[in-house]
Amino acid sequence: MSFGDPNNPYGQQQPAQPGYGQQPAQPGYGQPAQPGYGYPQAPAYDGGYAAAAPMEMPSGAKAGRIFVWVIIALQLVFAIYAFSQMGAVEEAVNQTNSGLSGTDAELASDIGKGVIAIFAVFALVFAALGLVIALKWAKGGSSVRTCAIVWAAFAIVGGIFQIPIGLGTMLFAILLIVFAAKGDTAAWFKRPRH
Repeated sequence: MSFGDPNNPYGQQQPAQPGYGQQPAQPGYGQPAQPGYGYPQAPAYDGGYAAAAPMEMPSGAKAGRIFVWVIIALQLVFAIYAFSQMGAVEEAVNQTNSGLSGTDAELASDIGKGVIAIFAVFALVFAALGLVIALKWAKGGSSVRTCAIVWAAFAIVGGIFQIPIGLGTMLFAILLIVFAAKGDTAAWFKRPRH
């Protein structure tokens, strides 16, 4: 009994090999395709695009969005605090015995109030920019992620001028940069959107 003998119970039948220069039979042309090992089978092509399941936002991206909202809240708290301290500036100038005349004391008070107002307005503008980022976070592309990282870098610098509330701003801005720069967050922002 030989290897190819049909009476051999241990032998296997060899499929006919195409001759030299001949193409093997293609799936769909009279011979069904055999599934390969280790590879999932693709769904049947129906002439249109296969509908992909929507990608769920990874936990790093969800945390980043929360950090954006926290920074916005801290900016609003700082702006309210700054506006509430404008009366304290005038009292502080009036209580000091610096020997300033009435007009000089008024000028110093106005300058102090102006500086506080500038910081408060910057905090409000910064919160508004953060609001745009937060609202675009779920549907935005990689440009939203880039803007969030740049915005957080400016929040770190701005937090220095907002101490003690700025300490929280700086902490959450650092966390936002870390979570927005993660690979799964970057992949989520680069996902295909239809």
